[in-house]
Amino acid sequence: MIREIEAGALSDAIRALCIQANTVLPQDLREAVRSARETEPSPVGRAILDDVAENYEFAESRGLPICQDTGMAVVFLDWGQDCHLSGGCLEDAVNDGVRRGYLEGHLRLSVVGDPLRRVNTNDNTPAVLHLRMVAGDRVDITVAPKGFGSENMTKLRMFNPSAGPEQVEDFVVDCVAQAGSNPCPPVVIGVGLGGTSEAAALLAKRALLRPAGEPHPDPFYAAMEGRILERVNRLGIGPQGLGGWTTALSAAILAQATHIAGLPCAVNLGCHVTRHARALL
Repeated sequence: MIREIEAGALSDAIRALCIQANTVLPQDLREAVRSARETEPSPVGRAILDDVAENYEFAESRGLPICQDTGMAVVFLDWGQDCHLSGGCLEDAVNDGVRRGYLEGHLRLSVVGDPLRRVNTNDNTPAVLHLRMVAGDRVDITVAPKGFGSENMTKLRMFNPSAGPEQVEDFVVDCVAQAGSNPCPPVVIGVGLGGTSEAAALLAKRALLRPAGEPHPDPFYAAMEGRILERVNRLGIGPQGLGGWTTALSAAILAQATHIAGLPCAVNLGCHVTRHARALL
């Protein structure tokens, strides 16, 4: 049986998620920051982590953005195949929700309509939309605002298929080392492996949505995540790049099938406020 989803309902949900994601840090990241504070050996690092924790509590209590860069809205839609959208176009509904969320939430408008002409759209649209059809009659929505201090640190490498876990781990750790303080550490590390170049980049972005500290279900990749996190935290970059153990809060890998002749690897970093909010329709 087909379930009707009104375009207005989708737009309303995205509006609310834009505001929520920018003002309320997910609980897993709060806990990761608190845990890191207890083990951080650097006095400066501990003080910064205290400031980070105070900032997200203050932002939520006052309904203010956690960070002044309220990002470009990245919207993930897992659309149940037994749902039918009525009353409007999908992309129009998504962008209407983003527009209202950013304007009514008094969030910074950071999107330019053309990458070279650089004229601000003045409503933070268009959003970046990732849609996939799934089983069922529900719509799973995640809004993940992406600031560009971290986004600009994205790297892609097309490895030879003979590359092994060690080379991949070296590449990921080097990406964080080169990024330094630019992505506002402590960071969340998203790694995409396989597919094609664009598929790997999307996997890396999706990896940032996994709850901090939740290991990969495959022990092989869980072990890689653990080694990457340990090595990154030995770099000494620390909170906000001022030294210490806590350079990263979490590392997450997503992998998929790829061609026999290649091994794409993308790294996408999230800052210490790697924001996202989720709802079901």
